[in-house]
Amino acid sequence: MCGIVGYIGKRQAYPILIKGLQRLEYRGYDSAGIALIDNEKLNIYKAKGKVSDLVRFAEQQNINGTLGIAHTRWATHGEPNQINAHPHSSQSETLALIHNGIIENYAVLKQGLKEQGYTFVSDTDTEVLVQLIEYVKASNHVDLTSAVQLALNQVVGAYAIAVIEKNNPDVIVAARKGSPLVVGIGEDEFFLASDATPIVEYTNKVVYVGDEEIVTLKRGEEIKIKTISNVEKTPQIKELEMTLSQLEKGGFPHFMLKEIFEQPTTLSDSMRGRVLTEELKIKLSGFIQHKDKFMNANRIIITACGTSWHAGLIGKYAIEEFARIPVEVEYSSEFRYRKPVINENDLVIAISQSGETADTLAAVELAKSHGAFIFGICNVVGSSIPRNTDSGCYTHAGPEIGVASTKAFTAQVTVLTMLALIMGKEKGTLSATQYEKTVNELALIPTKIKSILNQNDAIAQFAKTFTYAQNFIYLGRGYNYPVALEGALKLKEISYIHAEGYPAAEMKHGPIALISHEMPVVVIAPSAGMYEKVVSNIQEIKARKGKIISIVTEGDVVVKNLSDYTISIPDTEECLVPLLAAIPLQLMAYHIAVVKGCDVDQPRNLAKSVTVE
Repeated sequence: MCGIVGYIGKRQAYPILIKGLQRLEYRGYDSAGIALIDNEKLNIYKAKGKVSDLVRFAEQQNINGTLGIAHTRWATHGEPNQINAHPHSSQSETLALIHNGIIENYAVLKQGLKEQGYTFVSDTDTEVLVQLIEYVKASNHVDLTSAVQLALNQVVGAYAIAVIEKNNPDVIVAARKGSPLVVGIGEDEFFLASDATPIVEYTNKVVYVGDEEIVTLKRGEEIKIKTISNVEKTPQIKELEMTLSQLEKGGFPHFMLKEIFEQPTTLSDSMRGRVLTEELKIKLSGFIQHKDKFMNANRIIITACGTSWHAGLIGKYAIEEFARIPVEVEYSSEFRYRKPVINENDLVIAISQSGETADTLAAVELAKSHGAFIFGICNVVGSSIPRNTDSGCYTHAGPEIGVASTKAFTAQVTVLTMLALIMGKEKGTLSATQYEKTVNELALIPTKIKSILNQNDAIAQFAKTFTYAQNFIYLGRGYNYPVALEGALKLKEISYIHAEGYPAAEMKHGPIALISHEMPVVVIAPSAGMYEKVVSNIQEIKARKGKIISIVTEGDVVVKNLSDYTISIPDTEECLVPLLAAIPLQLMAYHIAVVKGCDVDQPRNLAKSVTVE
C-alpha cells in the first residue's frame, strides 16, 4: 500500500525522492516523510497529509545530501499524523527506516525491546522494526546488512524496507517479503522504489528484489543481494518497458480521465500479436505452452479482489459458455482463509493489476500447495504474481496511476475473453462460425470505444444532475451483471455515494423497496442478451417513479422512451458488451465525483496496490 523510494549516488537526493513520492502517491497519501544524510548528519522531515504538505515543510530545512529515503503512507498501525509518519528513527537517532507492509508480531517484539530499555514515540509497527535492528546491531557488533538480516529472522509479517545509518553515508540496505521492491541501476548510482514509476526517468535497468532477499546498495560498488538465511544471490538485471510519457497526465485534468480515454489504445495493445484477424484466430503463448493443462482441467477457479474480481466474473461467463468448463470465482481474501477443495486437476487463474495484491498472492500459494496449475493475469511486468505462477498473460494496459481502476479492468476482460475463445475453439465446444465472428468483433472494440468517448461532454452535463444522490442502484443481466457491480464500485470509490449492483431480475426480491423518485437506477440494457426481460425490469422501476439512466444499443427507442437519460453504445456480440458498457459508467462516476469536488485520483481511505491484509 505505502510507497517507498530511495537514492544513493552523485546527485542531490531530495529532488529525486520528492518526484518519486509524487509518482508513488497513488499507493497512499495519509502522510509523507524523507530522511537525508548530509555530512554524517541524519535529517528527517515528516508531515501529515500529501506529498505537497511535506514539500512545503521540508523546503524550509536543510535538504542537502546525496543519499536518502522517503515514504508516502497508507496507515495501518496508528492514525495518520506527523509522529506516525515514516521514516522512523532508532532510539539513538543513528538509523532511519521506511516500511511498506505489516509486522504481525510487533507487539511481542516491542515488549522485549521495552525490557531492554527502549522507549517508543509512535503507535506504529515500523518503529519497532528500526529499534530491533539497532538493538541487534549493537548486541552482535555487526554491520548494517547483517543487523537487518538477523532482525528480519525474528519478524513475522510482510515488508519492503529501506534503512540508512547516520555514520555510514555510503550505504542503503533494503529488503522485502511480500511487499514489492525494485532497484534501478544507473551510472554510479542506485534508485530504490516500490515500483518502477519513480525509476524510469533515470534508468531502464532494474532488479526486481525477490522474497526474503536483502539488498546492499553501496556507493561505488555493485549491487549485492543475499537471502535472510545468508545465501548470496546473483542480481538479474531486467530492462523496463515503461516510458516516462505514460506517467504524465498528457493534458488531462486527472489520471483517471486520461486512463479512460487511453482504452482504445490499451485494448489494442492487449490484443496486439494475439488477435490475428487475417487468420481469424487467437494466439496466446501462455495457453499454447500449457495447452494440456487447460484441456484437461476438471474445473477452473478464478481468484481476485475488487475490480479484478468483477473481471473474473465476466471471464467465468465466457469460459463456461465457450469452453463448457465449470468456473468458480473466489474473493482471494476469503479463499485463502477457508478450506477450499483444490486438487491437481484444477486450474487456478489469479488476476491482479499490480501483481502484488497480498490476498491474491496468498491464494496462489495455497493453490500451488495443493498441486493446482496457476495461470496469472497481470499488468505489471516483473511483479510477484507473474514470478509465482506457472504461466500467464500480461494485459499490457500500461501504468495505471488513478486509484480507481479503469483501463486495467477492460484489459483483464479482454485477456479473459481471448482465453475463453481459444479454449472453446480447441475443445470444439465453440462453433467455427461463432468463433470467427467473435474474433472479428473483438478486433473492432477499440474503434467502438472511441465512439463512446465522443459522448464524454454529454455525460458530463447530465452527471451534474445526480450529485444530490445519496444512493444508486446498478442493474444488469448475464454478462452485464458484473458490469453493474463494477459501475457501482467506481461510483463508491471516487464520489463517496453509496451504490449497489444487482442482477436486474433480483430487484424484485428486495431492492425494489428502495425505489422512489429520489433513487437513480442505472440499467445496462443492450439489444444483445435478455433484452425483453430487462425492458420488463425497467418498467417495474418506472412504475415506482425511479430515475432511470440506461445504457442502450445505438438505435434503441424502446428503452430510450422509458428512461430519463440514455447513453448509446455500438452493437456487438453479447460477450463483448461489458467492454463497451463499462466506459460510460466510468465516465459518469468520474464526472459526478468532479462536480462534487472529490479528489478523483486519490480518493479517501484508498490506495492503489493492496499489499497488506
